[in-house]
Amino acid sequence: MEYIDYYKILGVSKDATEKEIRNAYRRLARRYHPDLNPNDETAKAKFQQINEAHEVLSDPEKRKKYDQYGKDWKHAEAFESARASRGGGFTSHEPFTGGFEDGFSDFFEFLFGSRRPGGFGGARFRGEDLHATLTLSLRQASETHKHTLEVNGRKIRITVPAGIENGQTIKISGHGGPGVNGGPNGDLYITFNIPDDPVFKRDGADLFMDKEIDLYTAVLGGDVTLDTFRGKVKVRVPAGTQPGTRVRLKGQGFPRYREDGFGDLYVTWSVKLPTSLSEKEKQLFMELSKLRS
Repeated sequence: MEYIDYYKILGVSKDATEKEIRNAYRRLARRYHPDLNPNDETAKAKFQQINEAHEVLSDPEKRKKYDQYGKDWKHAEAFESARASRGGGFTSHEPFTGGFEDGFSDFFEFLFGSRRPGGFGGARFRGEDLHATLTLSLRQASETHKHTLEVNGRKIRITVPAGIENGQTIKISGHGGPGVNGGPNGDLYITFNIPDDPVFKRDGADLFMDKEIDLYTAVLGGDVTLDTFRGKVKVRVPAGTQPGTRVRLKGQGFPRYREDGFGDLYVTWSVKLPTSLSEKEKQLFMELSKLRS
């Protein structure tokens, strides 16, 4: 198995903080997501590498094992156990780089001294982690709800927390590949894909939208009803509102992920000018023009 530099994949240094790793992952996941790069196999492969790198480096224990054992980090516990039983004869902290031969890794031969019948001498190994992508609409992501997805032929029912972000990955413990020789199952990592909404733009827990009003409402003022994720909201438009004016509706935005409360909704007014004026309307506008001048 070739050694893969997860730090290089995410474009961070080996002493990067958890926040730097998380930010790098989100940026790259959005860039290389398969839904944004249809028919691009290179982007798909890159996206899988990014997820794999984030899975390891975002977990302190996995990251520690990876830093010490490199590509064989998943077998760190077996390595430590074997090393202890052999009197701690191997003390190097460099990644082990043994290759594969006839279906067995030289890594296991190094651990146990020989290739034994029955696999790895009875050692227990954790199952493989699995990855899946789940696409949700922005409205679905605004509510905590149950969702069923199929992974490797198995149907898994999960609870999706309100406020999940595009590109975010969550872990479902024990729903990955089966363990070896009674070892624990791997985990399932689900990456969420939330396409752009036709009405709302999202920035964290805040939402942004454009709303068209007619000339008379902009000039004279009036009430406008907005459809939001939290229901209908009536908003007062002051007389003399200019095109491009933005108003903030506190608490009418997106739910905060695993927190209480909501973000804000920002509405930008655009003014629709009347067309196909009748002669009478034109005369009235001319009179108004004279009055204003």
